[in-house]
Amino acid sequence: MPEGPPATAPAIRATAMAADANPYGKIFVGWLMGQMALAAGSVASRHSGARCPVVAADGFSFTAPVEVGDEVSFHAEIVATGRSSMTVAVQVWRRDRHGEGGSRAAAGSFTLVAMGEDDRPRAVNG
Repeated sequence: MPEGPPATAPAIRATAMAADANPYGKIFVGWLMGQMALAAGSVASRHSGARCPVVAADGFSFTAPVEVGDEVSFHAEIVATGRSSMTVAVQVWRRDRHGEGGSRAAAGSFTLVAMGEDDRPRAVNG
């Protein structure tokens, strides 16, 4: 059975635009990584109730090109927590603009840290 997107709703969804393309007409991986970081931050902030900047990124793979006009879904889930940090795995799925065909385009993980009002790390649960 072929792998499909996660059953959970994406953290964010975007349409890939021409302004996000590289010189070869495909979507620039830098744009994908930025959107992945936004999805990870959204999930981490909701979980911790705090501002959560990215402090590390790891294990990226880009497995299918994203075309201009594709709908891109960024699925993010917390896979580990520490005292103040969270590791968020992100999968990127693309869908053809004019159909139902799609594929996983990228995956990677981010480490984010919950920050207090004093701009210092704070416990994830408080």
